[in-house]
Amino acid sequence: MAMRSSFCTRLPNHFRGQPISSFPRKPLFSPSPKAFSTQISASTLKAGEIPESVGFLGLGIMGSPMARNLIKAGCNVTVWNRTKSKCDPLLSLGAKYKSSPEEVAASCDVTFAMLADPESAVDVACGEYGAAKGMSPGKGYVDVSTVDGATSKLISSDIKAAGALFLEAPVSGSKKPAEDGQLIFLTAGDRPLFDAVAPLLDIMGKSRFYLGDVGNGAAMKLVVNMIMGSMMASFSEGLILSEKVGLDPSVLVEVVSQGAISAPMYSMKGPTMVQSLYPTAFPLKHQQKDLRLALGLAESVSQPTPIAAAANELYKLAKSYGLSDQDFSAVLEALKVNLKNH
Repeated sequence: MAMRSSFCTRLPNHFRGQPISSFPRKPLFSPSPKAFSTQISASTLKAGEIPESVGFLGLGIMGSPMARNLIKAGCNVTVWNRTKSKCDPLLSLGAKYKSSPEEVAASCDVTFAMLADPESAVDVACGEYGAAKGMSPGKGYVDVSTVDGATSKLISSDIKAAGALFLEAPVSGSKKPAEDGQLIFLTAGDRPLFDAVAPLLDIMGKSRFYLGDVGNGAAMKLVVNMIMGSMMASFSEGLILSEKVGLDPSVLVEVVSQGAISAPMYSMKGPTMVQSLYPTAFPLKHQQKDLRLALGLAESVSQPTPIAAAANELYKLAKSYGLSDQDFSAVLEALKVNLKNH
């Protein structure tokens, strides 16, 4: 069945630059009294109203710049991270701190989470002091982590059991797009929450897609990252082969960047790859994790993905050489080792 989607353009610059408190305050959404008997407090989200308080869980390579952009836009942001020291730069910008995901969720209208893997995403949302325990009717939880559909549905179930709304919103983009507010959000779940947090997504990103039911956003992200990982593996093979036959890999980068197969990824990462430099924007271990999850998704519908499967083996090899925390473009090094062994 084809997934439903809708595309929303980026807010104009003159609108995006205003502090969040300057947005008009009309109700965004409110839970149906038939659905919840619990009385909704004045601080919860309402139909047409911009969230007054925003939580952010997970301040790694992606989460930190995303939260920073919300703070700079004037949002009232409360943060949490397993390693508290990672919160300090944001606290200096005016963010507040809570000692657990539960406390963040309880104190905020909407809470975002950017975690490294499915296990962390579930623990932060559903664990002993997880965000779900701080949720209540009128609140919202937006998981921008890259996880599989089953994980997203599990988190959604716990959040909705508390009477809150849930949106999965994995992002396409790495460190630099996160810093520049140029991410692409692939969302699915409760449409009222999507509408409620749209201005916040537009602060952090350049576009947003609504894809329907929970699981569709996760699936779209895994397909995108499966393609990306395969492209990088093939590009790496090309760089190695060009040098092996006596060509200048730097010229190959220029040729590729000007041709029909041009992609921003090649022109951005190619020059540093030629120098064997891999400044981390998207860790290799996360690319391999996404390939693994994408292969699982393909297996669930009996879809052959031989190219992605081969790429996954190369990333696994790169991890075995201690390259997990390098940028995913360091997969090139695994090919170099293979060449030396032959």
